[in-house]
Amino acid sequence: MDLAQQAKIVDSIHDTLNDFVGQRLRVKANMGRSKIVESEGVLTQVHPRLFIMEIDRKRGRTARQSYQYVDVLTGTVELSQNGEPLFEPFIIEPEPELPPLPTESLDGEPINLTDSQLLA
Repeated sequence: MDLAQQAKIVDSIHDTLNDFVGQRLRVKANMGRSKIVESEGVLTQVHPRLFIMEIDRKRGRTARQSYQYVDVLTGTVELSQNGEPLFEPFIIEPEPELPPLPTESLDGEPINLTDSQLLA
């Protein structure tokens, strides 16, 4: 994915989140070192490079937390509402490569297959 494509996706994330200002969202943030923080709160502000949520804490308290759109792009931050993700993964993992076909049989004899035998 090139830089221009990434910039377009970040802009689309910004535009989408702009429609959710004032609504409750669930955030799942990968903080590194196997630490994943899940919280719920209200999306309060949307800025050009980040968004701010007012997160629910214990005993009725709230805290402000900011996140970057690029973290949504990379999957470090996942957002959902009512159990439904707001965004599908933007970066698709490549398909694993298939192992090479064997070139000899178990008894060491070379295998010679024609194209029609491979397609069958």
